[in-house]
Amino acid sequence: MEPARSLVAMGHPVAAVILAAGGGTRFAGPTHKLLAPLQGKPVIEWVFDAVEEAAFHRVYVVTGSVDLGLHLPPSFIEVHAEDWADGQSRTLQAAVTQAGADDQEAIVVGLGDQPMVPASAWRSVGAASGQVVAATFGGERRPPVKLHRSIWDLLPTEGDAGARNLLRDRPDLVSEIPCTGNPTDIDTIEDLQRWN
Repeated sequence: MEPARSLVAMGHPVAAVILAAGGGTRFAGPTHKLLAPLQGKPVIEWVFDAVEEAAFHRVYVVTGSVDLGLHLPPSFIEVHAEDWADGQSRTLQAAVTQAGADDQEAIVVGLGDQPMVPASAWRSVGAASGQVVAATFGGERRPPVKLHRSIWDLLPTEGDAGARNLLRDRPDLVSEIPCTGNPTDIDTIEDLQRWN
């Protein structure tokens, strides 16, 4: 079986979640950082392309501060987090609520400002078994992270931390998957200039 299709072909209801709701306040460019051009296309489209190639059962894009509608692939589902300004926990909860309503078994959560995380990383984390599966890049844990529905109740409901605290406080739940790629965030105009 061709690995890129394994998540769908095996029928596992595993959804990808792209967190793309934040204000990007550290980015001083003329547009929101997710829409800033990176090597010929917006930052967010690099993430969309990788996730689309990874072939998840469903893909949720959690939006908030910026309209990504013109850039969303037709098969992706937009989940608008009205309370996005209250922190990443609220955007993650919006995704969990939607995934629960859609009877997903697990979600694989990544960030809209990590354009150099390849499809292979998303796919490897999505295909791995475990309650919490963290990608590692050069030994360092970074998104994407797989969260099985059995632990969704342990995720924070307020504050600006997504799953970070759970990974730190419950090492007994966490397994790691070494991945290739570069998990660097685009947070500032200088970050973008380095990649361009």
